[in-house]
Amino acid sequence: MKVLTANRLSDGIAVWYADGGWAETVGHADIAHDKAAEDRLEAIGAAAAANNEVLDVNVIDVTIVDGLVEPVRLREKIRAAGPTIHPDLGKQASPQAQQAA
Repeated sequence: MKVLTANRLSDGIAVWYADGGWAETVGHADIAHDKAAEDRLEAIGAAAAANNEVLDVNVIDVTIVDGLVEPVRLREKIRAAGPTIHPDLGKQASPQAQQAA
């Protein structure tokens, strides 16, 4: 399973492609379950980068853990959660993240 991720050009926030736009949480991302869907996400990411919406576009591996979408690689887990210095800052401080913990 894979999802499309990037950084929003306007503020650098990590985002994931979801429902025709960019979500700030990986849990809302559109999941590619096959090569055709992965190719579709790559094309969407290339177009968004060309339109200066996002940068550092990547299709990444994810898994489902306890019903929640979770990136496989540590780098992507950190990008999904926010800064590692304070758990009270970033995405991990949001009410949704606290409910999942």
